[in-house]
Amino acid sequence: MVKQLLRLMTELSSHRWLSRFMGACSHSRISRYFIPAFIRLYQIPVDEAEKDPGQYRSLNEFFSRRLKPGMRPVAEGADRVASPVDAQITAMGEVHSGTILNVKGQDYRLEELLNHSPHLELYKRGFFFILYLSPTDYHRIHAPISGRKVESDHIRGRAYPVNEFGMRHMRGVLSRNERLITYIAGAGGEAAVVKVGAMNVSSIRYTDEEADAWEIGDDLAYFEFGSTVVLLLENGTFTPRPGLTAGVKVKMGELLGAMIRPV
Repeated sequence: MVKQLLRLMTELSSHRWLSRFMGACSHSRISRYFIPAFIRLYQIPVDEAEKDPGQYRSLNEFFSRRLKPGMRPVAEGADRVASPVDAQITAMGEVHSGTILNVKGQDYRLEELLNHSPHLELYKRGFFFILYLSPTDYHRIHAPISGRKVESDHIRGRAYPVNEFGMRHMRGVLSRNERLITYIAGAGGEAAVVKVGAMNVSSIRYTDEEADAWEIGDDLAYFEFGSTVVLLLENGTFTPRPGLTAGVKVKMGELLGAMIRPV
């Protein structure tokens, strides 16, 4: 009964008007007074931030903060794949016939996650990472590989939570929420960076709307409040780093594996 009530409350709170309202509050100058409490609540390492907490004009500006130079070393090498975010790896593995299996007890079809994009054929036997960002984490998203933008797709959707409850008890959250997908073609193959919005996230934004190419580790986009990134690597091109498993926390720029296009 309690679980059903929580699910109903989540359904009612997932509408975009509530996300817009919460977004407006987090953008207001009054919200800056909540920054110290936010830091204490989530034990945010403010020494990494580009500016002192008192210099941010709103809670949202603090949440989408940049870091000081050098805080996140980026894996080097033409074939390297780096984590695009600070996150916990919720799930990882091979895509089976176009399906991501058993993410918190649910399967996800790529055709739904990618909104029936023709790019999905490149990932039906590829590799995936589900990367969950908690409120504590740094919330900017960086390029996992060096390459050029092939396409960008913004899919409007709901705003369900992507936390433990939402992922386990709400049907198909990753495929139903708002998504901003960036397809990047690199020397070793293509990668899809699927940025999934969440409850009370007012938007997902590109850092530079005009950018059409990135080097590995370049600033790509950012969330306005927490969410999840699904990283897809092209069929037959990716080998994960030995010892990397679901449940592990990774930092932006950390090596995930290597990507080499077959000869």
